[in-house]
Amino acid sequence: MGNSTIYSKIIYTIHTEIELSRWIAKYPAGKVFLVTEETVDKVWVQKSDAFFQSAGIKKVVILSGENNKKIDSVLKIWEFLSKNGGDRKSLVINIGGGMLTDLGGFAASTFKRGCDFLNVPTTLLSQVDASVGGKTGINFNGLKNEIGTFQEPVAVIINTNYLTTIDAENLKSGFAEIIKHGLIHNPKHLADCKNFDLNKIEYQALQQLISDSVGVKSWFVSNDPTEKGIRKALNFGHTVGHAFESFAMQMQTPIQHGYAVAYGMIAELYLSAKKCGFPVSEMDELARWLIQLYGKFETEESQFEALFELMTHDKKNESGRINFTLLTVVGKIAIDQHCEKALIFEALSYYRNL
Repeated sequence: MGNSTIYSKIIYTIHTEIELSRWIAKYPAGKVFLVTEETVDKVWVQKSDAFFQSAGIKKVVILSGENNKKIDSVLKIWEFLSKNGGDRKSLVINIGGGMLTDLGGFAASTFKRGCDFLNVPTTLLSQVDASVGGKTGINFNGLKNEIGTFQEPVAVIINTNYLTTIDAENLKSGFAEIIKHGLIHNPKHLADCKNFDLNKIEYQALQQLISDSVGVKSWFVSNDPTEKGIRKALNFGHTVGHAFESFAMQMQTPIQHGYAVAYGMIAELYLSAKKCGFPVSEMDELARWLIQLYGKFETEESQFEALFELMTHDKKNESGRINFTLLTVVGKIAIDQHCEKALIFEALSYYRNL
């Protein structure tokens, strides 16, 4: 993918500062700003303080955690940019996980009707998912990514060194999106996921998986930038997954996004089997594998109604119908599949009884 106005340039490197220098040089002095989050600031960004200071780059630090992906944090970034002379010719560098790149991207894409931003994702989830595709956003009224824009970063710098400090749970969370990309587009990529040992990380092999995964996402995004058609494939597992995620947040027992997507993929594989003829034996085998990797989100039948209600808020729905992206076989998708409430409950039961 070239660096054009629509698609961001994806750079694989273990030397973030060298790549950043090249981008900083393209903008006027004093017009480049840094947005990061508390945890990442302590572990990584502060090691580069001298680099950022010598380039005259001021920094704003947002509290870490999904519950800070809200309008108050956006206001903090807007005020910071405003106070320090940010304008439409500015560059905002976002260094952090998906929460931070979504938030920083949203703040940049709306400040003075939009200035450039560059993402340096520091978690596996943000490297394969949040950093590509030009979706920015914040949570609102208890709903995930309810407010947002479509705006590509000018570049995304992917450095697997950042992954050496994230815990196993966060790593697995990102891995779920890599699995999803295999399921919707590429049986070989799915096979590579099954052969990858998450307990003994081989970072060179992981970089290849990330690159393949980003390639899948980029293919869908470049063919459908604003999600009118084929890009909806990327939502596989997310309609049910987001419901699990929002429900867990309401219950004050939050779960990682990737775990929610893994649980959602199991339920949506069931829907795929029922609606689109996805092979039942393969559905069972994939469900067992995903449970083995991600464990289970315990639900009661009495909670299905609340989960269904959350699905009705999904942004992909049209005229009151809950829309799913489903699979006919691994690598072949069927978008805009409307499923009746009874069938959705059946899928939740299948998941619950595994």
